[in-house]
Amino acid sequence: MAHIYAARAALPAMVERGDGYLLNTASAAGLLTQIGSAPYAVTKHAAVAFAEWLAITYGARGINVSCLCPQAVRTAMTADNPDGVASIDGMMEPEVLCDSVVETLKEERFLVLPHPEVLTYMQRKTGDYDRWIGGMRRLQESYGNADWP
Repeated sequence: MAHIYAARAALPAMVERGDGYLLNTASAAGLLTQIGSAPYAVTKHAAVAFAEWLAITYGARGINVSCLCPQAVRTAMTADNPDGVASIDGMMEPEVLCDSVVETLKEERFLVLPHPEVLTYMQRKTGDYDRWIGGMRRLQESYGNADWP
């Protein structure tokens, strides 16, 4: 709900002056789905969809919107979790992520993808959805994740 609360608080003044920028943080899971966590996958998809809606609805009124979708970033939450995202290939340092965000905002692009491979995965997903779902099923099986929580 943080994205909604922030938009409700900031948008009126931005719309009034005809200028503003919102950066919503989601996750690569918002574009690709998170194995093993329905709540995480669904809420991150919702965050991306809300950012898209904001960009569509307010773009012509001078409001820019970007959506940050990193794959994995080294933070206090991930640092001491050897079984979680800390073990993912491509763990990014926060400073590298910040550089990517700054570059993307300068270019006023919607998707902020600090991990370039996320774009490739997304293109494969949309290019053949059924094949992608099959691949994700195999990936889930390899992790041994349980069914519905």
